[in-house]
Amino acid sequence: MKEPKNQPIPQGKYKVAVRHQNLIFTSGMTPRISGELKYSGIIQANEPLENHKAALELATKNALIAAKSCLEEHEEIILIPQLNVFINAATDFKDHAKLANYASDEIIRQLGAQAIGSRAAIGVSSLPGNACVEITLIAAVHEK
Repeated sequence: MKEPKNQPIPQGKYKVAVRHQNLIFTSGMTPRISGELKYSGIIQANEPLENHKAALELATKNALIAAKSCLEEHEEIILIPQLNVFINAATDFKDHAKLANYASDEIIRQLGAQAIGSRAAIGVSSLPGNACVEITLIAAVHEK
């Protein structure tokens, strides 16, 4: 397997991604670069959603990098059958699905529109390190 650049660094005792047959399961990816959290805090209902676009993009990129670390040279990811977007949200925040669209947009940018599968956008009361978002995904592998 080839190690992609900027491989996410585990923040505990786990692997960033594991593979079973033709499916890759990622651990939760927060918006970190080289292990350092770049975006944190509770997402407020009165904030513009665009304020959190970069955080969603970075967390999604980290999840895709982790998934790609499980690929062989002759393989590619063709589908994300499940995407989970966890949002460190204030209790009155209601735009979970709209905010999660930034994660879907990043998948489309990297893999194409055909790679989009099912998705959950979940509001939570806290995330590791006070991250504002966390992404997990399942990736389907295909030979090139």
